[in-house]
Amino acid sequence: MSEKLRRSYRFALRTSLYISIFLGGLVSVFMYLDLDFSATWLILFVLLCYFFCFIIIQYRVERFIYRRIKKVYDNVSLLDSKTLSPNQITTDMSSLTREVKKFAEDKMLEIETLKVREAYRKEFMGNVSHELKTPLFTVQGYILTLLDGAYKDKAVRKKYLNRASKGVERLIYIVKDLDMITKLETGDLHLRHESFDIVKLIQASFDLLEMKAAKKNITLIFDMNYVEPVMVRADKERIQQVLTNLIVNSIKYGKKGGTTEISIENLIKNKVIIRVTDNGEGIKQENITRLFERFYRVDKSGSRKEGGSGLGLSIVKHILEAHGEKIYVESVFGVGSEFSFTLEKSKEIPEASVNPEIP
Repeated sequence: MSEKLRRSYRFALRTSLYISIFLGGLVSVFMYLDLDFSATWLILFVLLCYFFCFIIIQYRVERFIYRRIKKVYDNVSLLDSKTLSPNQITTDMSSLTREVKKFAEDKMLEIETLKVREAYRKEFMGNVSHELKTPLFTVQGYILTLLDGAYKDKAVRKKYLNRASKGVERLIYIVKDLDMITKLETGDLHLRHESFDIVKLIQASFDLLEMKAAKKNITLIFDMNYVEPVMVRADKERIQQVLTNLIVNSIKYGKKGGTTEISIENLIKNKVIIRVTDNGEGIKQENITRLFERFYRVDKSGSRKEGGSGLGLSIVKHILEAHGEKIYVESVFGVGSEFSFTLEKSKEIPEASVNPEIP
C-alpha cells in the first residue's frame, strides 16, 4: 500500500514542496524587509506566485509525462524512442497517442496479413496434396495390380506400365513446375536477355500447339498480317513458355470451333503489349484476382480432365515479374477472356529482310 501511495503521490508531493519553499521564502523576504502590504505589493506577490507556480508545474508535468512516455517507448520495441523529444510532450500526450494509434493500426494490418497468408498456406497445402496424390495413387494402383499377378499377361503388363509411366510423367511435370516457381521467387533462375522477333516466336508457338488446338477445332490466328518484325528484348526461352502456357490455357477453356487470337501493339515509347484473346467460357469476376495462385482452379468440381499441373498461370506471372513486366486479365463470363502482358522493345535495328505474311 505504501509503495502504491509513493507511486501515486510522489509527483504531487514534490511539486507542492517546491511551491511551499518558494512561497515561504517569498513571505520571509517581505517580512524581513518589513514592507507595508499595500495593494501594489499584494499584486506583485500574487503575480510572482502565479508565474512561479506556472513554471514549476509546467516543468514538472512535462518532465513527469516525458519520463513515463519514454518508458512506454522503451518497453514497446516497435516504437522508436529516438524520435521522441521533450519538446513534443504536452499534457494531452498527443505524441504518444499518435504513435500508439499508428502502432495499433500496423499491428492490425500485420494480423490481417498473417490471417490471409495462413488461409492461403492451408489451401495451398491441400491443393499440393490433391495434385500429387492423384498420380501417385494411379501409379501405385497399376503397380500393385501387376504385382498381384497381372504381369503374367503381356498385353495387360504393357498397358499398365504405360499408364503408370504417364502418372510418373505427371508427377515430374508438377515437381519441375514447382521447382521453377521457387527459383523464380528466390532469384536463382537467371534470365538470359536477348533481342528477338516476337512475331516469329508467336508463330513458333502456334506451330507447336496446332495439333492440340485442332482436337477442339480451335483456330490460332494473329489479329493482322505482321510483315515487319517486332523486336523485343527478353529471355526468349522463358517468353516462349509464357506464350505456350497462355495459348494452352485458352485452348483448354475455349469452346469448340472457337479462336485464339494474338495481337501486338505499341504501348509506350519503349514497350509493346501482347494480347491473347479467346472466345471461350470466360471467367467470373470473383475468380480473376486468384487466377495466378498456385494450383488455383476456377472449376471447383476438382475435375482434372484437362490435365496440366495447375501451375501454368502462376509460372507466367513469375516469369514476367522476373522481367519487370506485368500481366493483365480481362474477362466476361460466357463471352471470353483476354490475357495481356508487356515487353521491352529492343534497341537493335531488325534485319532488312521481313517476315513472310502469316495466314
